Amino acid sequence: MDKERVLVVDDEELNLFIIEEFLEQQEIALEMHSDPLAAWASLIAPESNFSLVILDRMMPELDGMEFLRRMKREARFADIPVIMQTAASSPDQVREGLEAGAYYYLTKPYEPEALISIVRVAMEERRARSQLRSRAARLEEAQKLIRTVEYRFVTLDDITSLVPVLAAMCPAPDVVAPGLSDLMVNAVEHGNLGVSYQEKSLLKWEGDWEAEIHRRLALPQFCERFATVRLERTAKSVVFTITDQGHGFEWNKFLNFDPARAFDPNGRGIAMARMMSFSSLDYQGCGNVVVATVNNAIEA
Repeated sequence: MDKERVLVVDDEELNLFIIEEFLEQQEIALEMHSDPLAAWASLIAPESNFSLVILDRMMPELDGMEFLRRMKREARFADIPVIMQTAASSPDQVREGLEAGAYYYLTKPYEPEALISIVRVAMEERRARSQLRSRAARLEEAQKLIRTVEYRFVTLDDITSLVPVLAAMCPAPDVVAPGLSDLMVNAVEHGNLGVSYQEKSLLKWEGDWEAEIHRRLALPQFCERFATVRLERTAKSVVFTITDQGHGFEWNKFLNFDPARAFDPNGRGIAMARMMSFSSLDYQGCGNVVVATVNNAIEA
């Protein structure tokens, strides 16, 4: 199996050397560029197939922000995650990067473990989203007759099975699937299992997140909990209602991208779902019920 390709762009040769040294043991193929214009040319080449871009923010001729904006204007690059490495870490600068599409940040200087962890998280999330989109698209035709359905789910495997089925009932399954997955995962981990934001950040950095989810699912206080996802489909919309048995959370903090969380490996899912996957996203009560709407589901 070919290694996944990672494009690294930094005008400082020393920084490229450091990144290469930090990542040399990872199962990825690095393409290094100190010239951002040459890097852009490589990215847009017809045969280009990068899975990740590691991008310096401040560079001559073509700086990281403009490089990123160019990427996000191209539909073929929309699914490629970008890790922005920068010394510019003020809230306004971080917010600018987040709004442009840099959901992963590293502040220079950083330790090898930080780079390795964020690369792993970004690529794992991209692979998971790609698989969900592919499976959802294949099921689209088979779901046209369903109007109302409700499923109960408990585990991450349940979510992996259900998301393609549910997303296939929407006009753009590949767009809905990632956001739906994020909302359902939140219902399990933060809702039913009580994993805090800080705990998930640490588990993501250390690569122990899934193991901890499996451990908690077996605990007496959690083993009988479940969540539900209800779908209601009309000529104008598909409405998903996801309910868990937890105590809720401060959902208002996560509806938008927050610069204070930009350097964490998690905390983007709800904001990305709201911005990219759904026409509207509304939390109810304490936050253990979320209603996500996709408009124009069925042509009249």
